[in-house]
Amino acid sequence: MTDIVRIETNQRMSRVVKAAGLVFIGGQTSADHAPDVKIQTAKVLEKIDGFLEKAGIDKTRLVSAQVWLADISRDFAGMNEVWDAWVPQGCAPTRATVQAKLAAPELLVEIAVVALG
Repeated sequence: MTDIVRIETNQRMSRVVKAAGLVFIGGQTSADHAPDVKIQTAKVLEKIDGFLEKAGIDKTRLVSAQVWLADISRDFAGMNEVWDAWVPQGCAPTRATVQAKLAAPELLVEIAVVALG
């Protein structure tokens, strides 16, 4: 049986779970609630970089991403501009992007990723 490693765990959730050769990073939002999706997306991706580092890997190992936007028609292009600059050339994961009501009205974007550990 494969060990399961949890990073930054509390009663409700773990920020990162390593299991079966994969690294799962739960949905991340920005602590900066600027009303600009580019700023929020950059902050979210910085957090994801940090969690990947804690798991001992980097973003070249991404295999899947889920992106939730509070307003997809307004923010899709801006989020993609930041995302495209962040993803290493030739290392884009599969990705789904949808519109969703996020946990707080000031949140514009949430991103979760899975990587090969």
